[in-house]
Amino acid sequence: MTSRSELRHKLALSPRDVEAVSAALTADGDPLIDGLLDLVDAHGGVAAINRAAAESGRLETRLERLRAERSPWLDDLAWLTEQRDRGAFVPLAEYRRRIVGEAAGPPPPDERAVTLEISALQYFPWLMAEARRAIERRELMPGRFIRVRAMAEQAAPDGDLLAVAAAMQIVGASHVETLDTRGIDGSNVMLGGPETITGYFGGIGEPNDYPLKWANEYLHYLTHYGIRQVLNVNLGTVLVGLLLRKLGVENEFKISVFMGVDNPWAALFVLMGARLLAADDGSTSLAGLNLSNSVDVATLEASSAVRAALGLTDAVRFEHHVTEAYRSIVRQPYDRRDDVVRAAASVPNVSAKHEGGEPDIEAGREHPSDIFDYFVARDAALSEGLMPALEGNYLDKHDAVNRTAAALLRAGVGVRAASLLHGTE
Repeated sequence: MTSRSELRHKLALSPRDVEAVSAALTADGDPLIDGLLDLVDAHGGVAAINRAAAESGRLETRLERLRAERSPWLDDLAWLTEQRDRGAFVPLAEYRRRIVGEAAGPPPPDERAVTLEISALQYFPWLMAEARRAIERRELMPGRFIRVRAMAEQAAPDGDLLAVAAAMQIVGASHVETLDTRGIDGSNVMLGGPETITGYFGGIGEPNDYPLKWANEYLHYLTHYGIRQVLNVNLGTVLVGLLLRKLGVENEFKISVFMGVDNPWAALFVLMGARLLAADDGSTSLAGLNLSNSVDVATLEASSAVRAALGLTDAVRFEHHVTEAYRSIVRQPYDRRDDVVRAAASVPNVSAKHEGGEPDIEAGREHPSDIFDYFVARDAALSEGLMPALEGNYLDKHDAVNRTAAALLRAGVGVRAASLLHGTE
């Protein structure tokens, strides 16, 4: 009878199989890899890409470009900087004392702190409205922002791509953009509007040459705007993103909830790919994994053990939805706040994502949040008079962020908000 240890040993990767994969990736004339190498060359090569990204991503570079473009957002960015510098935002220590009480004791350990995350920051004015509310109400601004607005629209002359990126540097938060090459541009013949939603069961929409189109779009925004971290929704584009880092490009991506990573086996598969395709220095371009809405605390704990075993705990953030858009994506009421609070006791490097307001608040809104609103063009939102309602939905999410912050702090768990506005304890 084969022993348990003998069976376990059979799972070890054989040098023969690793060599076979390496040979496939390095073989001359492979059309997939050649296409990727041609793309990197078309953008000037690895070193030039990294230099351009670093320069384009500097705050001063972004501000200079905004001045040259006579951006309407410059005054707001100056105001945001002024409020930060004069200490207008509530310090994290003061916020915690207000929530927990004067006898709060020492601050929670930072290594267990949960990042406060909000989605989706579609328009720059929403950030300003949120900042003003945070100052007025002595609330926390998130430490992480997700955007799902069309990139071409943001980068247009009256867009806000650079303004939002600069604002993130001013407040001390990370942010993620969503490329236009994501299955809503006609790439997938199955997909149209909501009436074809089951087409997503056949894939998000990155057929044939689209992974390289995705990479080309990414490299454009990386080198021209310094946009380093983007959403990833497809196994093909995940592989391309990992290979770019393997080649030496300093790129980053996070995996979307739409990938359906809803159990620790799926997490193991994704994280194995990240480990096996790490760069020479051991780094990976996989910066975040947004687990499926169906996961529970046990999923987070088991996936965290896998992540730790692969040495990726600090590199790959787990993102878990606390709230979701009220319409068109999940059954309501959807409230996973207790899960995040419980998981934080044993799962490090996790963020609490707020994609909707509190379900009981949303239920009373004339226009509750709807995931399909993410795909409404700016001109349509303006012509249909939707902007006030959409901004209101976003501020409902801000309120949910602060409810989660309070729940975590009461449980003795630290939080990560916008670090340059609120500091750390």
